[in-house]
Amino acid sequence: MRPDIVLIFDGDCSFCSSCVDWLERNLTAMPEAIPYQWADLEGYGLSQAEAESQVWLVTPEKHYGGAAAFSAILRHQPDGAWRFLGWVLQAPPLSWVADGAYWVVSKLRHILPGGTPACRR
Repeated sequence: MRPDIVLIFDGDCSFCSSCVDWLERNLTAMPEAIPYQWADLEGYGLSQAEAESQVWLVTPEKHYGGAAAFSAILRHQPDGAWRFLGWVLQAPPLSWVADGAYWVVSKLRHILPGGTPACRR
């Protein structure tokens, strides 16, 4: 049975996998995380190109991509500090900063700690 809420990420990227591992260890309400290489992308309403372009949080109501995916995960945590951070990160102008930071990290993930040549896009 397929989960209704899922985080879809690049499982070939060690940096991305390390980030997901950190989230799973530190967030109590973490959705199931599935590498896009193993996910039923069509069933989740994503194309291959979309899945390769950024991380996705797929819920029954909406798809959140990139920094918005992390913000949405944080907004649904039982801990008030994480929820507050999620709300702050989704509001302009900080959402613009978060989007820019996500873009930079996604372009440089192959040279970040845990990154490998497979992370290069």
